[in-house]
Amino acid sequence: MIKLLRNCLSTAVFGICITSGLANAAEWKFNNGLPEGRNESKELDQFAADVAEHSNGSLSIKVFHGGSLKLENNDVARWLPKGAVEMGLVWANYLGRDAPALNAVLIQGSVGSSDELIKVLPEIQDIYTEELAEWGIVPTGFMALPLLKASIFCREEPVRTLEDLKTKKLRVWSNDQVETFTELGIAAQIVGQNDLYVALQTGVVDCAVYPALFAHTISLQEVTKYASYLYPVAGVPYVLGANQDAWDKLTDEERDAVSTAAASVWERTNQYDSAEEKEAEARAKLSEQGVEFLDDFSDEDRSAFLDAASKTWEKLATDAGGNALAHRQRILDVLGR
Repeated sequence: MIKLLRNCLSTAVFGICITSGLANAAEWKFNNGLPEGRNESKELDQFAADVAEHSNGSLSIKVFHGGSLKLENNDVARWLPKGAVEMGLVWANYLGRDAPALNAVLIQGSVGSSDELIKVLPEIQDIYTEELAEWGIVPTGFMALPLLKASIFCREEPVRTLEDLKTKKLRVWSNDQVETFTELGIAAQIVGQNDLYVALQTGVVDCAVYPALFAHTISLQEVTKYASYLYPVAGVPYVLGANQDAWDKLTDEERDAVSTAAASVWERTNQYDSAEEKEAEARAKLSEQGVEFLDDFSDEDRSAFLDAASKTWEKLATDAGGNALAHRQRILDVLGR
């Protein structure tokens, strides 16, 4: 916008230039299903501000947080290609129904360390770009997640064994988790991010898989009393997805502005050094608010979960068909397995 003003000052029609520049500015909506308090949401706000700056005000993006547009995360492969909004946060873990090959690229429990995750990220990004093109979605960039620790949060009774978990109704967020816990004899159901608080409060579910690092963003400490660590979350990156038609209508300069802003998001978020420290801080804060952190699930239980996840990964890739098995093999090749 500053450059636009400077250009206008060099003409004799300053007022007309300003009016024309603002009138021609493109205005995009970005759907973000995550709560406004999440760090990812703050990153998206910064992304929007950077786009406005890099495009000199010719493209503005307004981010709508917490599902306020009533566009469900699980339906992103439906509403984004149709142009319900110009951009949306795309996460493969939510795409098990509509894009199973994309959902099966990497599942919960298939990566066991930050080093492994970092190693496979470039291959994952390539696969996502190839697959999303088939849906009319442009990956303008990516936002990284740290290797999170998934804990089992429970409302009334302490649970720290798989045997105890078999007696509970468990909330998960993706189809692969349903399959893995089913393999272990545990009843799991998908409950959306924005419905989880009420589901726990009313007893629709007894327990929930959730990272302690983000539990405060949906106030889990108000509806759960206990938590115990079970497994590392393979933090596959979010995609900053754009509708293909909307993307094609932008000028080259505007597309460059979006890509530059997205690259900054990746640079800021693709950091893993302080994960353990942040996890400890999150647990301490939740403990102060009434959540009792139990001992971790046993080594045997965690090993059983990872074994079940391995079977799920192969099964989902086989069931998905298409490129799914080839994608899985590409990841295994990078990991040297």
